[in-house]
Amino acid sequence: MYAWRGYGSSHKVESNPNRITLAASEKDGTTIGTVTLGIDSESGLLADEIFKDHADALRERGAQLCEITKLAFDHTVRSKHALGALFHTLYLYAHHMHGRTHALIEVNPRHRRFYESMLGFKRVGTVRENPRVQAPAYLLGVELTDMAEQISQFGGTADKPAGQAQRSLYPYFFSVREAEGIVNRLKLIA
Repeated sequence: MYAWRGYGSSHKVESNPNRITLAASEKDGTTIGTVTLGIDSESGLLADEIFKDHADALRERGAQLCEITKLAFDHTVRSKHALGALFHTLYLYAHHMHGRTHALIEVNPRHRRFYESMLGFKRVGTVRENPRVQAPAYLLGVELTDMAEQISQFGGTADKPAGQAQRSLYPYFFSVREAEGIVNRLKLIA
């Protein structure tokens, strides 16, 4: 997907015990989307390559960071439910399994508004050139407690009339009850 969009040619995420790649799939097993979650560690984050000053400022204030990278979703599939489930699972891993407080993401300027309006991310600094994708990028961040509030209020409501009125992905996240079950299952396999 990255090469198809013209974002350079080397898009492998190096094997690292502090990263997990999640996939969304159709009922028949066809993968429709993938995304990688990186947990901050001694080796840092991929975002440190060009946004280290901003990441360090958050670290100095006590933030426990993670980053979202390599989101690729089949452009022929229009499933807010699958996208919401993928992002909610990232949140569960980051916040409940790894105790992260803030999520960062590097995005092309043309995708910035999506993350801001649909997930509540905010700009952290100005646009910079990202050599990994040979394109400009913003660093965006969100406090996971803010996500938790949105999930608590809107999670699992997409099929209800009021849920669809909320113009974000949060109605497509799991309900609080469903999320608790997922976290319990994740803890069993951890």
